[in-house]
Amino acid sequence: MKTPLPQLAPAMQASQAEIYLYDATTLQLLDASQAARDKLGYSPQELAAQTALTLAPQLSTQQLAAVIDTLGETIGAQATLQVQQRRRDASLYPLRLRLSRADRHGRALLLAAGDELSTPQTAATALEQVQSRFNAIVSNTPGLVYQFCLHADGQTAFPYLSEGCQALLGLNPMQLHAQPELFLQLILADDRASYLEAMQISKRSLWNWNWEGRIWVDAWKDVKWINLRATPRALPDGTVQWEGIMSNITESRLEQIEVRLSRARLAELTAHIDKVKEHERTRIARELHDDLGGNLTAIKMAMAMLVSRLPPSNPILQEKADYVDSLVDRTIDAVHRISLDLRPSMLDLGLAAALDWQVQEFARQAGIACEFTASHQDIALELDQATSLFRIAQEALTNIAKHAQASKVSVRLAVQHQQLSLKISDNGVGVRASDRAKPLSFGIRGMAERANALGGSLHLADAPGGGTILSIKVRLSAPREAIIAAADHGPTRAGSQQDQDGHGLA
Repeated sequence: MKTPLPQLAPAMQASQAEIYLYDATTLQLLDASQAARDKLGYSPQELAAQTALTLAPQLSTQQLAAVIDTLGETIGAQATLQVQQRRRDASLYPLRLRLSRADRHGRALLLAAGDELSTPQTAATALEQVQSRFNAIVSNTPGLVYQFCLHADGQTAFPYLSEGCQALLGLNPMQLHAQPELFLQLILADDRASYLEAMQISKRSLWNWNWEGRIWVDAWKDVKWINLRATPRALPDGTVQWEGIMSNITESRLEQIEVRLSRARLAELTAHIDKVKEHERTRIARELHDDLGGNLTAIKMAMAMLVSRLPPSNPILQEKADYVDSLVDRTIDAVHRISLDLRPSMLDLGLAAALDWQVQEFARQAGIACEFTASHQDIALELDQATSLFRIAQEALTNIAKHAQASKVSVRLAVQHQQLSLKISDNGVGVRASDRAKPLSFGIRGMAERANALGGSLHLADAPGGGTILSIKVRLSAPREAIIAAADHGPTRAGSQQDQDGHGLA
């Protein structure tokens, strides 16, 4: 029975490396890994006819024998040999072979594992391909790809600048190579400090450098907004080198500025509309009170005179007169209520007095214990400011009555360090983030807009024991002595009967 030819183990067959199995005596190729077969390109029949010398034609018999002799007869000993391996198309490629002896069924074998070597030509070709890819990427990258160095002595340099330099900065790369300080001169004086600060922070932390600022491009007599993003690395000589991209963000930045201006104009328009609305409310309230209220009072007086002259023997007329009199009373009450809703007359006495009255009305109407505290009795504010703050408090209390399910509410007004603070807290169910983002939820947004129009801010936070804290802070420009008209008075405190019994917020 014919003995089968030795073969490589399955693991060697599947290896990514070139592995060859030769007869140690005849140097006949017995088997090769799939990677070796793919590399050489021979058919199985052609491969079976190859020897170690035909696969490496530049290798002489004497050279191969000398290398094999260094192995001795020890199984596992290794020797290294560099050859030019020939493919089926007669092309050659460099290969380093690690030779070792093996034995199978008493037959001496030679195992060769190959590592491909790169020739100078191959390396040059690979480098050329990499350079070509790099150039293609850089040429299609919007902006300027660059390297920037800050040396230990403070000197700067631009080792690499892409062709986008001219289009972005109005300078060609050679100019910046020769005079790197030209870039700092391009930056507007107002923005240089932030540029240098961002550079130093990135240098110290070796963290990404991200900066936006304006440059003056003399070639076009124009100002540009640029953004630079770069990654630093420390070099052995103490230099920090950044690789990054500069890009022109003028268009997007101008759009952002326009959006901010548009929002500011919209906020001004909103504030103006609110002011006009409050003035109209005041006018209507006064007309209701003065004209309609005066007319109703005159009607009531005339009714009283007519009633006094009615004959006592006619009860039907007396009943009709009483009905009209009560109707006039209800109408007077309605006019008074509508006038107060349009504009509380208590605002004429100051914000603290108006809030005190509103808190008592809220406690009476909503049936919720409510407490009001003010740091001073008389806080001098412009009427529009006081009205806006009053409307914010009014809206907040309305929201609490509708949604909070609270049993206690606290309203605090204070002035400290030329800053007015209004804080409204409750012990209800709180406000979820999803509630604030509802499309048609204008209550909180309206309060925030009013606070912004006053030059202040509005914040919502969860109360420690549950519920919500709404706080408004407004910077007051007037001197403190003018803000507080009665600083010698202690804090005022008012509330519902429940609060006086100890059930209000502390």
